[in-house]
Amino acid sequence: MTRVIYFSRDYTNHDLRFLSALAGTDYEVFYLRLERRREQLEDRPLPIEIHQVKWVGGTRTVSILDGPNLLFDLRRVIKRIKPNLIHAGPIQRSAFLVALLGFKPLVSVSWGYDLLHDANRNRFWRFATKFTLQRSAILIGDCDTVRKQAVELGMPDDKIVTFPWGIDLDSFTPGKFPSNGENQFTLLSTRNWEPIYGVEILAKAFVKAANQFEGLRLILLGNGSQANHLRQIFTRGGVLDRVIFPGQVTHTDLPNFYKMSDLYVSASRTDGSSISLLEALGSGRPVVVSDIPGNREWVEPGIHGWWFKDGDVDDLARTILEAVNQRQKLSEMSREARRLAEERADWNKNFPQLLKAYEAALSHE
Repeated sequence: MTRVIYFSRDYTNHDLRFLSALAGTDYEVFYLRLERRREQLEDRPLPIEIHQVKWVGGTRTVSILDGPNLLFDLRRVIKRIKPNLIHAGPIQRSAFLVALLGFKPLVSVSWGYDLLHDANRNRFWRFATKFTLQRSAILIGDCDTVRKQAVELGMPDDKIVTFPWGIDLDSFTPGKFPSNGENQFTLLSTRNWEPIYGVEILAKAFVKAANQFEGLRLILLGNGSQANHLRQIFTRGGVLDRVIFPGQVTHTDLPNFYKMSDLYVSASRTDGSSISLLEALGSGRPVVVSDIPGNREWVEPGIHGWWFKDGDVDDLARTILEAVNQRQKLSEMSREARRLAEERADWNKNFPQLLKAYEAALSHE
């Protein structure tokens, strides 16, 4: 039986999606977790077919100072398991550690932000990125934006496999819009409260829009380092009572929040094929998203929703109000959003591309 080490930064719903699918294949899969961050990312257990690997990592956040110990124990793990292939990502974290040990074949997996943002942090991160790509048999990315960036960083185009990670279309389904006639309109944000996701931009835009339309409401899922700052923005703007803070919600409950909203909004500064955007499309929710390359691959203005200028608070506020004023278009946009998700974002249809990537990597060795 072919043995695979699945080595990821943490344990997220994306990891569970990959591991659950791999559990139904002929591969014997070992799950290796690099770190455990403070926020709870996924509360569902691993599939019973997946072997959890105990090692020095996976118990707390890690830093570059942990590198030597992680490398030493990773070498031990590889020697014990004797994998035929290692699947690892993000690029500068899990995949970089594997590349440093010279293991082959390495299937590196971009999480979007690693190539679109982290690769340009400084010289060391850029070195780590190029070093890892040069030693990867195959790179998996979720959109053409990631693909183009990888090629610019030196990855041969014929060694890149691109497919959206997709969603469970049976879980994320359309429902009636909750807006109460002309009197109320509900926005939904599901992004973490960190600068890279632009939630501060959304908060400021909501204040501006809410002061022009009294019925505007915002459901702000998640948490993060900007929590106090965001609440201050809403308080100073006089709209704190119009913002709902459910906190971190389970994957089981998440689809209900899309159904509770009229419009999904993301002000993210960088994205590949955003899973939360795909969830919104699958739920038949029109969207307002930042005008960045990853979003432009999915959203056609006037068909699935609207774009706004990346980082522009005033333009986002204007676009939100435009959506409110054009609410008669939401039903048709909902149908188009769901149709797009069914065509391109079905995880069950997209997953076989991962197995093809594995086969290509194994054939190179």
